[in-house]
Parts: sequence; structure tokens; C-alpha cells
Amino acid sequence: MLVTLLTDFGDFYPGVMKGVILSLVPDAKIVDITHSIEPQNVFQGAFLLYHSYKFFGSAIHVAVVDPGVGGKRRAIVVETKHNYFVAPDNGLVYPSAKEDGIVRIFEIDSKISEIVGELSTTFHGRDIFAPATALLLKKDFRYFREIDEIKTLDIFEHSVAGNRVCGKVAFVDRFGNVVTNIPASAVMGAKGFILRGVEFPMVKCYEDVDIGKPLALIGSFGTLELSLREGNASEFLKIRKGEIELEVLR
Repeated sequence: MLVTLLTDFGDFYPGVMKGVILSLVPDAKIVDITHSIEPQNVFQGAFLLYHSYKFFGSAIHVAVVDPGVGGKRRAIVVETKHNYFVAPDNGLVYPSAKEDGIVRIFEIDSKISEIVGELSTTFHGRDIFAPATALLLKKDFRYFREIDEIKTLDIFEHSVAGNRVCGKVAFVDRFGNVVTNIPASAVMGAKGFILRGVEFPMVKCYEDVDIGKPLALIGSFGTLELSLREGNASEFLKIRKGEIELEVLR
């Protein structure tokens, strides 16, 4: 079964996780989804995992965005109809697991770190999640205890009131496009939006406006995005995360 990795680790740490997995299962196939989640941004990690896991068929998805590492939060494995999700219990995998259909939930015993030889309070990706992944590949559940529930997270929470729509910035891509969590259904019929005094006309594609001009469209995530054609909307608006409130033009 394929293994995917999604973390906020940047470089170095993912390589160590791969080393642990490969030392225990040398023929494991590991794919990096991303290690560029904003540090500690669980919401962004959950959003991007939700929009990527389904393209791998059946896989073990290891997701580590873990501001509570070393604390009271549990380490979990979620078995779904087609996948396994390995992660901290902070809502990170809930949207994906719920969509795929949760079958069983397990808490990972911290004693699993004996396989690696140590248990740090800062790198459970290496000490807990990587060995748990290797054991899943071997169908070995000896360090897993079945539990009833996990922490939930709604990545599409938004509101519409009159000519206002509120949501969250889910992701800013390398082009500076501001990807929101506001679904297309919430803005059907809108002719555009105003944010911070700037009008973003609703269009179908980037070339519908001149270079350097603002625009809004429904992007590949199926949610509302704010952009500048061949520019950086995030820098222009000075926004990267958090809540967002737009005036809707009808």
C-alpha cells in the first residue's frame, strides 16, 4: 500500500521519517504531498489533505501538523473504507476520514517508540507516526487500541448574511492566489466581491481581465479564490490566513 506524507516540517524532518519507515519496510513506496504547510496551521493541513487524499486510491496517509506535540493530545490511526490516516488527534484528518467513511479509530500507544529506540517530546513524526505507518504496512496492530471518537474540524464553515459572505483563508499558493474555504454554492450568481476597498470581478479564468488586475473565480478546490492576473493577491491584500469577510456584488 502506498504511503503519503503531508507535514509542516519543511526539509530534514520528513527525510528522517522516511528513514524510519524504510528501515522497517524496505520496499515501502512513499510519496510527498507537501511539507510546506504553514507552521502549526492545522486548518490548512486539513484543507489540503482533504483535496489530495482521494487522488491516490487506497493509501496510508501520514499527516503531521502538530502544535500539541508532546502534550495531552492523542496519536491516532483512522481506518476508513479505502484508506488509513495516521496523525495527531487535532482535527487534521477528520474531514478526509469522514468523507471516506470511518470504519475504526485507534489510539497509538507511545510505547511504539521502542521500535525507534527513543521518545522525544518534539518529534513524534519520527518516534510514533513513522513506526505506526510501518506496522500498518505489515498489518501489525499490537500498539493500537480501538477508541470511539476523534476531534472534529469543519473546513468549510462559512456564513452568508445579506450582501456579506464570511469564511477563512485556507491556503495561499506560490502564485499568491488567496484560496478561501467558501464553496461555490455560497456565491452563485455573484458578479464580484469587495475586500478592503478593492473590487474583484467574478470571472471564469485569469485571461478574462488585464494583466495586473484583480479577479475572483472558483478554483480547482471548488472554492472562491481571489487573485491578481500574473500578480500576487496575497501580497497586494496583505493577507495570508485567518477569517475573511467579503461584500458580494449582485
